[in-house]
Amino acid sequence: MYLLNQKSTVEAQAIQAKKAGKVLSLLSTEDKNHALYTLAQSLEMEFEFILSANEKDLQAGREKGFNEAYMDRLALTKMRIFEFSDGLRQVAELDDPTGKILLSKTLENGLEVSKISVPLGVIGMIYEARPNVTVDATGLALKSGNAIILKGGSSAINSNRAIVEVMHRSLSDTKIPKETVQFIDSTNRETSQQLFTMREHIDVLIPRGGSSLIHEVVSNASVPVLETGVGNCHLYIDSEADGAMALKILLNAKTDRPAVCNAIETVIVHQDWLKKHKTDLIHTLVQNNINVHGDEHTLAEIPSAALADEQDWANEYLNLNIAMKVVQHVDEAIEHIECYGTKHSEAIITENGETAAHFMQRVDAAALYHNASTRFTDGGALGFGAEIGISTQKLHARGPMGLEALTTVKYIMTGNGQIR
Repeated sequence: MYLLNQKSTVEAQAIQAKKAGKVLSLLSTEDKNHALYTLAQSLEMEFEFILSANEKDLQAGREKGFNEAYMDRLALTKMRIFEFSDGLRQVAELDDPTGKILLSKTLENGLEVSKISVPLGVIGMIYEARPNVTVDATGLALKSGNAIILKGGSSAINSNRAIVEVMHRSLSDTKIPKETVQFIDSTNRETSQQLFTMREHIDVLIPRGGSSLIHEVVSNASVPVLETGVGNCHLYIDSEADGAMALKILLNAKTDRPAVCNAIETVIVHQDWLKKHKTDLIHTLVQNNINVHGDEHTLAEIPSAALADEQDWANEYLNLNIAMKVVQHVDEAIEHIECYGTKHSEAIITENGETAAHFMQRVDAAALYHNASTRFTDGGALGFGAEIGISTQKLHARGPMGLEALTTVKYIMTGNGQIR
């Protein structure tokens, strides 16, 4: 009886979201922007309430022995709350992605054809530890005219509950119905699975989290899925890479926030570069507590490294461990990335433009970098205000998904009696 009632509750929330979303889709850009500014201000004013709830989740995490990387993703601070609040303001300042005329033409028979961007409808968001996703996803959904159903992980239940409570109170002062933002206040996995099959109420599911969550949603959902990807990201340091630049980028891409998906997990080093810069590389690794798991060639140059196995090449460490492979040619690096990469973010450091172009052409990934850190694969960093996830698939959306990724199109034909 409990699960039956729970299913009825989730379905009722989906129905409410769909109904409220129709109201939202008719609102002006000004109305949506006003709501985002209001949300941002409310979240900042009530940061202590949110932090108090977050501390409950952190305490529970400490008792369960969550690792440092997981705790970092779970933790909120005043600065982080103000950062995602500011992200809402940035989204408000972006162009409205809906109502754009993407195509306009007149056929020979006089039929006028237009293609217009419109909201997807209702988005089901299933995610794990990061409470900031609750805000980022909501802001992007509302600006793009979509209702959203939020199902966060059990580890962040108190944080998400508090954030949604603040947002609901805030939306009451706007033209956007608070029912456009639905929060499934349950820690049971069955509630996530119920979202998988609600095709009549939900237009798209977006999973954001670890590989097991993403695989579960992609494998079991009958609702269309916008697949976000695991970040086994690589940095290739070419023989013609500037030494100081390579070390600076390696350090940033690995240590700025090791627990995020755009941090590098494997560094591939050309043997000539390694021989020339070995001392500086080892110093950088030791000074920043980066633990190396390398192939036999790496161990020959860096004896303190552990011997890497197959799992290391595929591992998304999300901490200060890194895999290292030594190669003799850029194509060896590309082949390794093709074998173990997750099509997320890949980078090459080189002063040779032809080598960089070859790398960019051959490597299949959502984001590619030449002489820059992979940490820029982020909606905020790329000027999207926020992101709802980073897609590694190729249909509809790829890379950091901002406002445009949350729209679809409809065709409008205007005639004067044409028949076929």
